[in-house]
Amino acid sequence: MTETTQQPAATDAAAPIVAVTVYPDRARVTRRAEPRLPPGEHRVELGPLPAGLDRESVRVGGHGPATVLGVDVVTRRHARTPDGAVAGLEERRRGIAAELAELTDLDAVQQRRAGFLERLAERAGGTFARALAGGEADPAAVAGFVASVGEQLAAVKAEQREVARRREDATARLAAADRELVAVRQPRTPDRLAAVVTVAVREEGDVRLELSYVVGAAGWTCSYDLRLTGERLALTWFGLVTQHTGEDWPECDLRLSTARPAATAGVPELDPWFLDRPRPMPAQPMMRSRMAVPGGTAGMAADMVAAALPPAPAAAKLAEVVEAAAVVEQGVSAATYRPVRAVAVPADGSAHRATVAALDLTATLDYVTAPVRSPDAHLRATAVNGSPHTLLPGPAAVFHDADFVGSTTLETWAPGEEVELALGVDDRVRVERELVRRTATKVTLGSSRRREAEYRISVANHTPGTARVTVLDQIPVSRDEGISVRELRADPEPAERTDLGVLTWRLTLGPGDSQDIHLGLRVELARNVEMTGWRE
Repeated sequence: MTETTQQPAATDAAAPIVAVTVYPDRARVTRRAEPRLPPGEHRVELGPLPAGLDRESVRVGGHGPATVLGVDVVTRRHARTPDGAVAGLEERRRGIAAELAELTDLDAVQQRRAGFLERLAERAGGTFARALAGGEADPAAVAGFVASVGEQLAAVKAEQREVARRREDATARLAAADRELVAVRQPRTPDRLAAVVTVAVREEGDVRLELSYVVGAAGWTCSYDLRLTGERLALTWFGLVTQHTGEDWPECDLRLSTARPAATAGVPELDPWFLDRPRPMPAQPMMRSRMAVPGGTAGMAADMVAAALPPAPAAAKLAEVVEAAAVVEQGVSAATYRPVRAVAVPADGSAHRATVAALDLTATLDYVTAPVRSPDAHLRATAVNGSPHTLLPGPAAVFHDADFVGSTTLETWAPGEEVELALGVDDRVRVERELVRRTATKVTLGSSRRREAEYRISVANHTPGTARVTVLDQIPVSRDEGISVRELRADPEPAERTDLGVLTWRLTLGPGDSQDIHLGLRVELARNVEMTGWRE
């Protein structure tokens, strides 16, 4: 494939976009032309094409009594952009600019008229005054002249105000047109590429040529709606398509693919695994480094959720609106989705949403709370992806019935995989943690010190249904042999313990029920040992 800026004359053929396959970081565009050609060899030019296309990706196929002999990608210089949308905006902007120039000229004319009338009134005033004093002028005629000049001057001032208003409006419309042009004018140069296809036609007839190419500056991402009704979890998967390739995509055969085309592909290879004895390293100058502070369980509550919502009361309802899902074509390693509704995607970088799939999931609901960090009770849904779709990462809006309660993030979710979904905070499950006892021994010479603390965690269910609540708390873990930690009380007994001191209780509370958890601990410090990290 070669590039040149000068080619022999070729037959121009209209080749509108008929299909677009959008990948996460690029897109493949297909155009179709159907020229009627006599027998012989012909050069058919298809364009204009975006300047940012991947030249190596250009392919031509089709149907009809013809053979494709070659394809050349050429550059065409344009005085003005051939893009219809951009050209329309530029024409509108030129019209507004011309209107603004006309208003500026009109304002200048009105200023000159007003100046002339003011000077005329000033000069005539002295002349009329002398004539009236000498009895040489008719007072009625003088009054009529003054009134006429005043009316004309008032009319000119009114026209000036109207021109100023129109200029302000035109200036605002011009600024808006400039902003639109900045958004859609990609690339800024009006030059475009074209594909010149050389075909040998065997017999006269219609020849269908299909030109495809890959462009960057395009892609799609995922977003979701999670709607909880009772214990039914409805998930709607949306594809958000954006592009600023320099050409608008009309309503056509739009497909969303999960494939990730790459310039190169290969299988992983392993480097040798060497073992060696430690060798002294050369001395390095001391440098200040940043140490990451290890996180404890601060993120536990935010990553978890909890509680069964009460079943919705039975009532006569209209049939629910059904989400239109895309048609899926599952390949070996990727899937391609075709939305049921055609979506036009202009090259302005804005996101255009298409529904990919609508899933109805059965969820197991419970609550999770870590009152040592926050008294909030988080609703958690445990669900299995029973669909054939691999859900890609993306943000999700969470709704309880019709109410928006927050947002979360979905990671990659494979078919048959079980995941936990955070569905927001439920204030009807009340959690309180308080320090009920604290003692500390005084320091004496040669003695160890002791510190004891006891906490009470109260959990109350104010929902009309049974609530399953997972409560997380912890006891400190010593990292020094001079500091020992002992658990004095854990009532009721935790369901789980970890080596890092995390304790887990699982409570089942009926409507209006509450339960207390008591946790006591002791910390002993050896002589002359100071302690950090203690918290109440």
